[in-house]
Amino acid sequence: MHRTPGIADLLYAYANGDMDPVEHAARVLEEIRRWEPKVNAFISLEDPELVLEAAEDAGKRWKRGEARPLEGILVGVKDNISTSFLPTTAASRMLDPYVPPYNATVVDRLLERGAIIHGKLNLDEFAMGSTGEFSAFGPTRNPWSLDRVPGGSSSGSGACLAYAGCDGALGSDTGGSVRLPAAYTATVGLKPTYGLVSRRGLIPYGNSLEQISPMARSVRDVALLLEAIAGWDPGDATSLRTEAPSLSGLKPAEPGEVRVCVPRGLPELAEEPVRKAFYSLLERLESEGASVGEVEMRGVERALPAYYTIALAEAASNLARYDGTLYPMRGESGEYWRYIAQARGRGFGFEVKKRILMGVYVLSEGYRDEYYVAATRLRRLVRDEVLRATRGCILATPASPVMPPRLGERIGDPLKLYAMDAYTVIANLAGVPALVQPAGFHEGLPIGVQFMAGRLGEPQLIRLGLLVEELTGLAEVVAG
Repeated sequence: MHRTPGIADLLYAYANGDMDPVEHAARVLEEIRRWEPKVNAFISLEDPELVLEAAEDAGKRWKRGEARPLEGILVGVKDNISTSFLPTTAASRMLDPYVPPYNATVVDRLLERGAIIHGKLNLDEFAMGSTGEFSAFGPTRNPWSLDRVPGGSSSGSGACLAYAGCDGALGSDTGGSVRLPAAYTATVGLKPTYGLVSRRGLIPYGNSLEQISPMARSVRDVALLLEAIAGWDPGDATSLRTEAPSLSGLKPAEPGEVRVCVPRGLPELAEEPVRKAFYSLLERLESEGASVGEVEMRGVERALPAYYTIALAEAASNLARYDGTLYPMRGESGEYWRYIAQARGRGFGFEVKKRILMGVYVLSEGYRDEYYVAATRLRRLVRDEVLRATRGCILATPASPVMPPRLGERIGDPLKLYAMDAYTVIANLAGVPALVQPAGFHEGLPIGVQFMAGRLGEPQLIRLGLLVEELTGLAEVVAG
């Protein structure tokens, strides 16, 4: 384990002439050349010469005093977020090698602020997975231990950050897809309030649950990225009519003003090393003067089946568009239904097919009320309980109930695989922001802690996250 400069450090060094963007870009490209054969975090990479040219232009802007807020910062983008200059495959043969005709809103916002997008990051196919093993382009490995998973579905985003192959990354979070990778790679992931960040250009999995989300190696860097991509987008019907929050100048919270609540009984679902790290961190906060207590929350123990019922139903609806006529994967011949079956049979992986079938089942006549409608009612209960609890405190849970699994350890048992999301799905059902950051290590493997606030409570989370970083010293750490 060692430390590497984060986004805020790099911007300061560029401004003072202590580092040149070209020098930094060359260093990042070298890390990619060294690590990628082992890790497989990227699906596609920009031409290195173009990256260095963009970095040279950034250096000139800094010298002329014309630098933009993220000038010369290298950002990797999850490959289910549209880019017009690199393929966007969602890690599926169904879309390979599709190049969208436009950029996602978040991509345009990053480019307008001077960021350099140097590659598209691996993921579970169509963001359906919790380990990073369901990609059509091969699994991503965890740089902290190459026989372990980095978490999913934003597996490449977490792994890239963990070996310093990017300064920041964008993922998408439907039920924990940036927060699990953050927990397993000693990085930071923040799922924003639903609607705070535009979803325009995101290939959908579960429309009512997912959010494009920033990842970085420190809380302050995540704040910088969120500040850049947040805000109302008239091109997205789910976008909130609100300005981007001012986050980059926030100071760590004073311990005496922090109130943290633990949902009663939830941490006991976790493995012993995870519980130990979680409670150790809370004890440290309490010893510094923070208030730490418990809160009773009805329904949260049933959040996981409610989440998956809703997510699978929405996935079945969203993936119906892939019929072999509009995108690269085609059927061969025959009647229309046979042509569609051929395209989907060849284009979708096993996990995606399974989730589509389950989604169709819960929406089918005779079962819709029993499963889907019941899940939406439970979702409302979970949302109301979370909003009630977060009026008086910030909720804290482990980020994952288990340590990073070994490759192949969980994917053969769907119940064990889906149980990895037990803590993270709560925030998606409620539409509230949630932050995951390092809490500690066990036998060299990272462990994460999750904090949840009320709607538009991102400033609270950032201030608490900065305080936690001061206490743990776990910021800007990388593997190797």
